[in-house]
Amino acid sequence: MERRVRVRFAPSPTGALHIGGVRTALYNYLFARQHGGDMLLRIEDTDSTRFVPGAEEYILEALDWLGIGIDEGLRAAKGEGLKVKGERKIEIEAIGEHGPYRQSERREIYHKYVKQLLDSGHAYVAFDTPEELEAKRAQIPNFQYDARTRMEMRNSLTMPAEEVKRLVNGGEKYVVRFKVEPNEDVHVHDLIRGEVVINSNILDDKVLYKSADDLPTYHLANIVDDHLMEISHVIRGEEWLPSAPLHVLLYRAFGWQDTMPEFAHLPLLLKPDGNGKLSKRDGDRLGFPVFPLEFHNEKDGTVSSGYRESGYLPEAVINFLALLGWHGSGDQELYTMEELIKDFSLDRVSKSGAKFDYEKGKWFNHQYLQQRSDEELAQMFLPVLKEHGIENPDLALVAKVIGLTKDRVNFVPELWEQTNYFFVAPTEYDEKSLAKRWKEDSPRHMKELLEILENVPTWDAETLDGIVMGWIAEKEYGVGIVMNAFRICLVGAARGVHIWAITDVLGKEETLKRVKDALARL
Repeated sequence: MERRVRVRFAPSPTGALHIGGVRTALYNYLFARQHGGDMLLRIEDTDSTRFVPGAEEYILEALDWLGIGIDEGLRAAKGEGLKVKGERKIEIEAIGEHGPYRQSERREIYHKYVKQLLDSGHAYVAFDTPEELEAKRAQIPNFQYDARTRMEMRNSLTMPAEEVKRLVNGGEKYVVRFKVEPNEDVHVHDLIRGEVVINSNILDDKVLYKSADDLPTYHLANIVDDHLMEISHVIRGEEWLPSAPLHVLLYRAFGWQDTMPEFAHLPLLLKPDGNGKLSKRDGDRLGFPVFPLEFHNEKDGTVSSGYRESGYLPEAVINFLALLGWHGSGDQELYTMEELIKDFSLDRVSKSGAKFDYEKGKWFNHQYLQQRSDEELAQMFLPVLKEHGIENPDLALVAKVIGLTKDRVNFVPELWEQTNYFFVAPTEYDEKSLAKRWKEDSPRHMKELLEILENVPTWDAETLDGIVMGWIAEKEYGVGIVMNAFRICLVGAARGVHIWAITDVLGKEETLKRVKDALARL
């Protein structure tokens, strides 16, 4: 029988979820959905010293916002509120039959497998102190704890069994190390990179368990959990490729090679302006987020910007990320989640890193912004209006204004710059616009225009355009001279949408008032 596809995303709660981690989660999700399989979320929190409060909730909220659904494991409970002033209001639920889904809650499970490796001779107990290890590093250049050096160290391979038992029972701190056999070619089949062969001589005897905190390291916990949770494919970042031979050896040591998952190591996300892995510093330096949501770090009090709070739409972030390291079967650029699921293939994931083109991310957001209805964008724009003192505006009017201006922006917050003159009459006038567009005859022209506008039979664009353009032609005034001065009266600067679209939204009374105010001030 063909094995059911089961993938997992297994982040650590050590801070905000990096955008590279989001892409890993996305590729896992697309692969699972395409094959009718399951997407699991497991929290790898064995390193208690790096735990950051709120990080777990942040991870789940970010995936929920992006529409990356979780079938098993931990997820944000439905119907919960979003972030409020840095405080996360989500509730976490665990679903599935392979729990617990936090590694810190699986201690007893790991004990069994640590013992199995010790009993089978695939692992050993080591008592070397940090000071002893440091001394050995000073003594041996490029020291590595392996087949060449382990017989010089304090461990169960060099000490009598009674002494080992006495030290363990007496509470002496120890670690359990995996015993790597020397000079063996370890084969890792990678779905993206093909056959990868690494000689075991370059591998050290990795620590699998630490008695100090009674927890396994990532290497043991990840193998045991993937096996018990019946994971069929491990899709993760290429930074884990050097660890893959060790993981293959662990599967063999447990006798699980027949159910070992297939591996796929994803290319790195690179700095926009050069080589090297994308970091938060790059985002800070170049002015773009590297996290999906704004993150308030309780440990150091720092606040990191997020895509959501920067005005990005979740579908734009998904589309942008999907194409960083993967290409579709054709030339299509805009994908819905459903289209991504249908077209996604690990065969078309690149082996080389993808430069993080944040300007392209803005382009994607612009495209998806245009697809949203004016009414929906109006709702999204309300908090921005409120920030500028516009309370309870007419939603129909807001939607109309957005329809006139949304093609000029990449993000909802940018709409204020494009639309503010619709909501607030000018009290000051742009000096550059005045110097260029407000002529000596402009006050006289505006007084004449005011009289014409007061007497138009109907207030609509077609009527206004016909009457005003007729008057300008009759008087032999320059169209640009008159209309640019009129625009300054209404907007306060030489900018904005079509003049008759502005008068349509403002209405007759407000239009006349703004011309009169400008004449009084200018």
